[in-house]
Amino acid sequence: MLKIDELKVAIEAEAGLVRAIDGLSLAIARGETFALVGESGCGKSMTALALMRLLPEAGRVTQGRIDVDETAVLDLPEWRMRGVRGGKVGMIFQEPGTSLNPVMRVGDQIVEAIEAHTALRGAAARARAIEWLGRVGIPEPQRRIDEYPFRLSGGQKQRVMIAMTLAAEPDYVVADEPTTALDVTIQAQILDLLKQLQRERGMGLLLITHDLAVVSGMADHVALMYAGQIVEVARAADFFAAPRHPYARLLLQALPDADKRGQPLAAIAGTVPPLWQDFAGCRFEPRCDRAFAACRQAPPALRPLAGGGHAVRCFLYEPEVVAASASAPAERARGRAPADTLQPATPTPRGAPAAAPLLRVQDLRVRFPVRRGLLQREQPGFVAVDGVSFELGAGETLALVGESGCGKTTTGKAIVQLLRRTARIEGQAWFDGRDLFTLEGPDLQRARADVQMIFQDPFASLNPRMRVLDILEEGLLALKPGMRAPERRQRLERLVDRVGLRRDALERYPHEFSGGQRQRLAIARALAVEPRLIVCDEPTSALDVSVQAQILNLLRELQQELAVSYLFITHNIGVVAYLAERIVVMNRGRIEEQGPTGDVLDRPTRDYTRSLLAAVPRLQAPAAA
Repeated sequence: MLKIDELKVAIEAEAGLVRAIDGLSLAIARGETFALVGESGCGKSMTALALMRLLPEAGRVTQGRIDVDETAVLDLPEWRMRGVRGGKVGMIFQEPGTSLNPVMRVGDQIVEAIEAHTALRGAAARARAIEWLGRVGIPEPQRRIDEYPFRLSGGQKQRVMIAMTLAAEPDYVVADEPTTALDVTIQAQILDLLKQLQRERGMGLLLITHDLAVVSGMADHVALMYAGQIVEVARAADFFAAPRHPYARLLLQALPDADKRGQPLAAIAGTVPPLWQDFAGCRFEPRCDRAFAACRQAPPALRPLAGGGHAVRCFLYEPEVVAASASAPAERARGRAPADTLQPATPTPRGAPAAAPLLRVQDLRVRFPVRRGLLQREQPGFVAVDGVSFELGAGETLALVGESGCGKTTTGKAIVQLLRRTARIEGQAWFDGRDLFTLEGPDLQRARADVQMIFQDPFASLNPRMRVLDILEEGLLALKPGMRAPERRQRLERLVDRVGLRRDALERYPHEFSGGQRQRLAIARALAVEPRLIVCDEPTSALDVSVQAQILNLLRELQQELAVSYLFITHNIGVVAYLAERIVVMNRGRIEEQGPTGDVLDRPTRDYTRSLLAAVPRLQAPAAA
């Protein structure tokens, strides 16, 4: 058994001592899947890093115990910990782009892990690496094993990271958002592989994710974290059938689907509070729609419920506290009313797209040439996009879906003119009457103010040496030079508010944020110059459910106010059903099927589309209490 008991982790920061984890306990038996869910910044990934003894330099465990099969991990010297890390307990990291060595071939990295933790060497280790690349869905593994990470898509890099972890055959796996960057078919393949390994080898799995549909299909037990503490823990079936904590109920209400189309999602206002502050009461109280006086006066304990196996940290389940507060209803009225907690529930009609398309892509073909030989002669190379055509109206959302590597991101980057130096582009992309592929100089710069992109990997797209203020202000300085400094500052402060971050984020650096928070910064940067078209490359893939709801509401509001159009590249079918008017399904660089969202999702005509939809994990959220 892998067991964590009363774990506390503190990190020294400029703002003070951050208590990232405060008294966390959990246990994972061999063959069991334990899911840890919660918002970005609540301490999920820090729990994984503490377990692997990979805390940042300023972090330390201040209390608690971690045991792996009765071995006290925190007491081991580093040379013995290296045998546990990877061999006994493997970890799949959240951001494969920063976890893979950029100057090593992916095969060498997998072979290194195999040779460090198994008896295989040389050719046998390489053969095992090729086998694992095939098992995680990498096409042509014999060729891809010699690629460098930068030549792989985000989803393919994630699969390499999964292969590297599983190839060492650990007894336990800590999987930090293992399927976030994967399309639904590969996600289903990876989840099936994890289940198979659990059956064959009795592997224990600590699954850290914000995808509640994946949790409902994988987990035996679920723990919901908030602000460094577990606020609810239960068997998975009990958690989804009858969530008890107000936070859990609000999360399930925030899931997007076709039934909520045309109305705001139930996004939870605000953010996880800063963990360097002292808490007098319940940490969720400022955002809770059911808070009362006692919630502000003392912290609730994690209380077991009748029947066993289910515990919740909430005063609503302490009858004596509820009874004492019943005589003071005015106190509750002075707290947070439900209208403050959730976004307005009144549907707002969507603006109809203009008759003439804002963007018309015709016969787009993108080829990446290869140079070989002493003279570096150009060879035909790889065709990533082959004859793609579609239209997008003003104020419309067009979803581009398909498996990883099918050409979705390449299509988006070609439209935004980011591939001019590396690819050969043919065809036309007419934007408001101008062919983007022929623009140069000042004309191209003006077009960049109208067409922006939200990138898939937020960490790689944010300059690590610049403050958030400078990153967000950079676009305004370049594309709106007439805007004065106070006006820029006010706009950026309003913008970080709208994407669910505190204003002090402007003075911090990208490495100080979690993956989901960095994605919000990337979204804010794209929105800063008020573009007419935004190419959104997996903009919500790194976001938890509540923040995803905030961002989707924000995108809808901007579309209604400014008639901005979205080319929405995603593998999240729930988001597609909620947000998009039309869908384009891509497969191997070509369009497989396109049409109105309802027709494609409910009545697909192609076998590929049907297989794509069949792989989508589904969750029937319980009705709100």
